[in-house]
Amino acid sequence: MGEKVLSVEGYDPLVIFGANEIKLEIIRRLFPQLKIIVRGEMIKLVGAESAFKSFEIFFDQVLMHIEQYQTLSESDLEKIAGTDAKTKEKFLPNDILVHGRNGAQIKARTENQQKMVASVSKNDLTLAIGPAGTGKTYTAVALAVRALKNKEVKRVILARPAVEAGESLGFLPGDMKEKLDPYMMPLYDALRDMLPVAKLEKYLEDGTIEIAPLAYMRGRTLDHVFAILDEAQNATPNQLKMFLTRMGITAKFIVTGDITQIDLPKKQQSGLVQATTILKNIPGIEIIYLDEKDIVRHPLVRKIIEAYKTDN
Repeated sequence: MGEKVLSVEGYDPLVIFGANEIKLEIIRRLFPQLKIIVRGEMIKLVGAESAFKSFEIFFDQVLMHIEQYQTLSESDLEKIAGTDAKTKEKFLPNDILVHGRNGAQIKARTENQQKMVASVSKNDLTLAIGPAGTGKTYTAVALAVRALKNKEVKRVILARPAVEAGESLGFLPGDMKEKLDPYMMPLYDALRDMLPVAKLEKYLEDGTIEIAPLAYMRGRTLDHVFAILDEAQNATPNQLKMFLTRMGITAKFIVTGDITQIDLPKKQQSGLVQATTILKNIPGIEIIYLDEKDIVRHPLVRKIIEAYKTDN
């Protein structure tokens, strides 16, 4: 007998388990070999460890269904449980990138996020482009943390252009680090989900993980490094070229961005937009496009993005 804890943080338990836990009872009937206990956002499994794998595959598909359709019916649960083996293979626990806080399994949850993972395994440079909430940054950071944990790289570098929604750094209080930290917060947030606080602080202190503005990359050679340039739509062509040419022989690079949210001056071309054209046919470089189907935030985010697209 063993125990395993899964997290449903970020999902509405009422959607998953139903009023009066009616859907939870269906799930329990589907997995009679397991004792399934739900407390808030945590699911505790008790039973033979060999049964955990089947439940994890099933439950990943349940969450995927909710992310795509924002609903989950009792018949949906039956259909998901009966999905053919070939489809289930896509969601094997081996797809787990890292284990986060409270044992949360961090993995690519959509088809295009899975394409990102596959691209990084076979290419040294991947560009991931898509709207807000599609998991570009989160998946990229998870891949970087995995590479660090597996000792595939010695360091992780996360960079962002210091351009945000027309705000000026000069008018913000504090020293340069204090001015820049708010712009880097999404990267800190992702790392806090994936690493214990003490270990993250140690990595930041000794430089194993570096979070820096894009300008700090100039003149460096990044070897044995997993480097991510986030919000790359706000990098100029020269800035993006500068970053990409920092790549050392044993480096992995991911560039992420949303070309529908460019904060550069109107007459300034986005380096990411240019890169999609001039880099697309180079072996070893792959461009992955994510879209509304990949949004894993609140269901309203997808509707908001679709509304803005329609208005334009």
